[in-house]
Amino acid sequence: QAQLEEIGGGLVQTGDSLTLSCEVAGLAFSRCGIAWFRQAPGKEREEISCISNNDSNRSYAASVRGRFTVSRDTAKDTVYLQMESLQPNDTGDYYCEAREPDCELVPPWWSDQSWGQGTQVTVSS
Repeated sequence: QAQLEEIGGGLVQTGDSLTLSCEVAGLAFSRCGIAWFRQAPGKEREEISCISNNDSNRSYAASVRGRFTVSRDTAKDTVYLQMESLQPNDTGDYYCEAREPDCELVPPWWSDQSWGQGTQVTVSS
């Protein structure tokens, strides 16, 4: 059974940096792309980044491009989201999602029950 655990959220100030971790278990990590999502208060969950299984492709939403960097450590089965120059509108709950190797599709086994608890990021002005 796949388990993805998001770690590293907290309360920071505008302009600060923070790095989130997505620890993956129960999956063939080297065969999975991993996407990061953010859900701001009262809004839909939105995809902000994805990294392919072999790190050949990294994608970013326009709202975070140039400030956020996604990376992965195969030895630790962990994907990181390094966030810099944080702004109040970066506030939200952050989640990771397993993807097919190229990040294009969600695996057929992924369901609403597959999501982790998320980690909360609050950026004060």
